[in-house]
Amino acid sequence: MNKKAIIFGIKGYQLTNKERHLFKKIKPWGIILFSRNIKNVFQLKILIDDIKKILNDKKCPILIDQEGGKISRLSKIIDLSNFSQDFFGKLYNRDKKLFYKLYKIYIDKVCNILKRVGININTVPVLDVRRKKSHNVIGSRSFSQNPENVSKLGNTCIDLYKKNKIATVVKHIPGHGMSKSDSHYKTPIIKTNKKELIRKDFKPFKACKSLFAMTAHVVYTKYDLVNTATHSKIIINEVIRNHINFKGLLISDDVSMKSLKYKLEENAIKALEAGCNLILH
Repeated sequence: MNKKAIIFGIKGYQLTNKERHLFKKIKPWGIILFSRNIKNVFQLKILIDDIKKILNDKKCPILIDQEGGKISRLSKIIDLSNFSQDFFGKLYNRDKKLFYKLYKIYIDKVCNILKRVGININTVPVLDVRRKKSHNVIGSRSFSQNPENVSKLGNTCIDLYKKNKIATVVKHIPGHGMSKSDSHYKTPIIKTNKKELIRKDFKPFKACKSLFAMTAHVVYTKYDLVNTATHSKIIINEVIRNHINFKGLLISDDVSMKSLKYKLEENAIKALEAGCNLILH
């Protein structure tokens, strides 16, 4: 890979001079966009065209974190705040035929916008299996408390994006559902036994085949007492690569999150050394 194995976020609606200089110099693997980067469709397309021009790559990976529900980065373009994964999970339980019809319309609409502006990767679906005691950081972002349903709906999501020629990133591998804290601010520690983790949390990731996966900044004490999955050779090799059998590109979750205890550069290096292919900042 001749590009640096990093995905950068950017500051605003257009590239700053510092960002232009940085991207020309180091050629990041890709760029991820958030609400702070999006004013409208026209501005967004100009921004993405500019990024691709700076990187001299029309097929440069441009990512967005557009889950729907409370994680809706396209909110200034379209209101998708009602359409969380939980909403679709409940609809699936009530009326499967209506679910498939509406979910296709929803994803086709999202993809239509993404393709129009030049975004080619969306960081969905969330495959975390929700629990009654789960922290709200997952909450409505999960399809269900039932791992079978999470697997079925996750595969449907991946397939619909694939038909639209948009790549997907399953998250948060190997499973964030048992977490009782928010990894943006604190390290979640999951003490659940291996049998339950394998039966519930790991199951959707094993069942759903995506080109990309994003790691959980979570400690699973039954596998590694010290390191989060992002920094754990044990979890990446034993669980993600061998048990789940994930063969694609493994992206760290954001290395600036407080769950990771080291300085930014060290967080990135430790993630690469543990087995992540790409670093997200």
